[in-house]
Amino acid sequence: MDRSGQVAETRWLTEVNARYGFPGAIVAHAWFHTENAEEIIAAQSQFLLVRGIRSKPVTSHRPGTGTPGAPGTMQDDKWLRGFALLEKYGLSWDLRVPYWHLAEAAEVARQFPRTPIVLNHTGFPWDRSEEGLAAWRQGMEAVAREPNVHVKVSEFGLKDSAWDYESNQRVVLEAIAIFGIERCIFASNFPVAGLRIDYDTLVSSLNRMLVGHSQADRDRFFWKNAASFYRLSVMKPATHPA
Repeated sequence: MDRSGQVAETRWLTEVNARYGFPGAIVAHAWFHTENAEEIIAAQSQFLLVRGIRSKPVTSHRPGTGTPGAPGTMQDDKWLRGFALLEKYGLSWDLRVPYWHLAEAAEVARQFPRTPIVLNHTGFPWDRSEEGLAAWRQGMEAVAREPNVHVKVSEFGLKDSAWDYESNQRVVLEAIAIFGIERCIFASNFPVAGLRIDYDTLVSSLNRMLVGHSQADRDRFFWKNAASFYRLSVMKPATHPA
């Protein structure tokens, strides 16, 4: 994928919004450890629809195989200097790392408490063994201790397995228990999630998993928390005379 057109992509999305009225906000891309990090982040921040930056740090393919401090990792001084620019430009961070990097992400959140952070894809609970879920839970609890971190409850489909309601329900309910409903944001991850489930079934399944939660909680989970985090203008439905 060519990442050199980061600002051009944002400009194109802004033109789409001007023509069609959507998207209502943009999470733009920028690398934190490159020489032009501030140039790109500053340029992205000039677009009125941009609310945050989605930037993936360098991660390892398996637990215990990374090199902390390597270029592009969350311990890299250059990466941290780039990350610090988010507060300067009033932007949030969409965090996307597997669960074995969540303790490192928690340390970043602790260093930058005024930067809103949202963890993508429920921390990638790819290992559904009891041991794997325990490690995922430990990472989730570490990052959830930082009050500036939210979580997107999304993409719990597994590479080589069908979408399983019971297994995914466990992940969803544990994520909500760890973060609290007030910091959980539903996200679909379509079209990728469409490889395992259709959109209507996904939404209805998540709604069914929230049995016992009030309508107010469901509203927070499905849209209000996202609207607050990304500073979205949500239009109230029109009222009609009886």
